[in-house]
Amino acid sequence: MGGQACVLYGAAEFSRDADLAIVADARNLARLQQSLDELLAKCIAVPPFEARYLEMGLAVHFRCRHPEASGLRVDVMSRMRGVDSFAALWDRRTTLELENEHIDLMSLPDLVQAKKTQRPKDWPMIARLVEANYFQHRDLASAEQIAFWLKELRSAGPLIDVARRFSAECTATIGSRPLLALAQAGEPTPLEAALLAEEQRERDTDRAYWLPLKQELERLRRRQ
Repeated sequence: MGGQACVLYGAAEFSRDADLAIVADARNLARLQQSLDELLAKCIAVPPFEARYLEMGLAVHFRCRHPEASGLRVDVMSRMRGVDSFAALWDRRTTLELENEHIDLMSLPDLVQAKKTQRPKDWPMIARLVEANYFQHRDLASAEQIAFWLKELRSAGPLIDVARRFSAECTATIGSRPLLALAQAGEPTPLEAALLAEEQRERDTDRAYWLPLKQELERLRRRQ
């Protein structure tokens, strides 16, 4: 669900770790622990590897020591702000086959939603992910793809283009994303300003969401 997923969706990113969304039940955590043991992985930092912290929305971090994965960091989460339950994510997953291995990714819309954090580096990645999908599929677009682009495109040029190509769909979506009126009018400068304001609101919301979680992490650090 992190940088590796972005690479597989065609939005290249240099990533030193593997981020996984998981089910935090006893059976699945035992399976994960077995895999981590094979990787000689140890939990680093806080919180400890316990279901209650995953269910709280915290990430648990591991560092691998197996010679074939030495230094690889693995981060796991079970709950994310604004993201559906794992069952829904699993139903919508994208499955790729690479070198006879099946890789399950978050669907692109779910990955984009998960990337809406307070971190500045996530927002250019969201833009690249959605634009890559738009330029790849715009000539044979489904209704679902059009709705996704109208909701998530983050650059004025592509957003103006999609608003013109799919004018009726854009008009129907303005109520839920008012800045689309600027895209439909072909006004790039105020549209860019509106997109930045929209991003800032999401980052502020994420900051507020993480405030009590960060307080819990600090409590765990002091106790440790």
